[in-house]
Formats: sequence, C-alpha cells, structure tokens
Amino acid sequence: MKLSQKVDMSDLENANAPAPGSPPPLRTWDFMETTLVVLIADGVFILTGGLALTFMLSVYGGTKALSPSEFQALWLEGRWQGAGLIVAAPPTIAVLWVAIRMARREFAEYLALNWPRRRELLRALGIMAIVVLAEGFVASFVGAQKPATNSDLVVGGPGGLLILLIAGCIAGPIVEEFVVRGFMFRGWSQSFLDPIGTIVLTSAVWAMNHTQFDWFGRLEIFVMGLALGHFRWRSDSTWLTVMVHSAFNTFVFFVMGPYV
Repeated sequence: MKLSQKVDMSDLENANAPAPGSPPPLRTWDFMETTLVVLIADGVFILTGGLALTFMLSVYGGTKALSPSEFQALWLEGRWQGAGLIVAAPPTIAVLWVAIRMARREFAEYLALNWPRRRELLRALGIMAIVVLAEGFVASFVGAQKPATNSDLVVGGPGGLLILLIAGCIAGPIVEEFVVRGFMFRGWSQSFLDPIGTIVLTSAVWAMNHTQFDWFGRLEIFVMGLALGHFRWRSDSTWLTVMVHSAFNTFVFFVMGPYV
C-alpha cells in the first residue's frame, strides 16, 4: 500500500509539472510596469520632438533674433508641430518594441496588430460617425464654441500642409493607438482593471493628454476613446483603431481650413 501511494503521489506531481520542451507562459507587463513603459515612451516622444523642433527652427532662420512671443507663435505652427511629431514617432515606438522584446513576446502579437475584417471596419466607421454627429449636436446645444483661430492652420505652403497631413492623419494615430489601445490596453486589461475598466481609464488618460483642448474638447475625446477602446476589445485589432482614428483626423483635416 505504501509503495502504491508513493507512485500515485509521484504521478500527480508529474501531471502538474510543465511538459518537457513546452514553451513558457506568455509574459504580460503588469499594471505598474505598463504604466512605467508608457511614461518612458511619452518622455522620449516629448524629448525627441522638442529637440527636433528646436533644431529645425534654428536651421530655418535662426531663433535668437525672435522675441519669446514670436518664438512661441512659430513653435506652435502646424508645419513645425507636424515635423516634430513625425520625427518623434519612431523612437517612441522603439521604446514599446524594446519592452515587448524584454517580455519575450512578438511585437505584432503583443500590440494586437491584426488586420480587421471589412465588416468590422465598416461597423466601427459607422459608430464613430454617429459619435461625432452626436457630439456636434451636444456642442451646439450647450453652446460650446470652437476657437476662431487655430495655429495648426498656419502651414506655410503646400509642403507644410503635406507635413501636417502626414503627421496628423498617419503618424499621430499610429503612435497614439500603439501606445494607448495597443501596449497600455494589453497590460492594463490583464490586471485588476479588466477590459471594461481599462477602456474607461485609457480613454481618460488619452483625453487628459490632449492639453490643447478645453474641458468640452477633452470630454469629446474621452467619448471617442470609449468607442476606440470598444473596437479594440471586440475585434482584438489595434490596426482597426488606427484606421478609425486616422479616418476621423483626415475628416477634421479637410473641414478645418483654410490653411495659410
């Protein structure tokens, strides 16, 4: 009997042990680790974008002769903001790549870079259109006024307009969605937050990060973030949120004008 019991216990222990040669479980960065990586990525984005802008403005015509107000006005022009965003995008994504490789995961798999189905894309675009129309109706009802002037409209010609278009409609959506609905969603949704809590919190963080808007503008972005988070969760595709985000920004780009 004792020999039989020993054999049985040994069998149970072997059954619970990982099979020889089986791959280790996939690692996902936890809530705090994900937050730290995102903060580093945001810091790299600000640093590289700022350095690029400073360099380009100095080459452009020298900034020493400009007053602080003139320098600030030039800094905020759409062409320079767009150029800085384009330059800052690759190093920011590189931070995510390093963190994902440290977790021994594939970049595309971790960020859910799966190609969406056409039905998913059409559904998402339709929902976003409804959200935008509803926000416009609410804005007109409560009397939320948009600023009469916008520094982004100053592009300095066709070249600057193209730079702003690429930055705002391609580079910007890719960076933001990779960070927020890609990396941040992956880590936070598998923590104590769960997917629903993650959709709400990432939307709030995303909205608060848009410091160029007033409270109502940030509220609009928060609602859009909820929709994008829903798309990411239901489709398991960050490319879907990139496409919808890009489509919305392109729409805004063409209705803002006129650019000077």
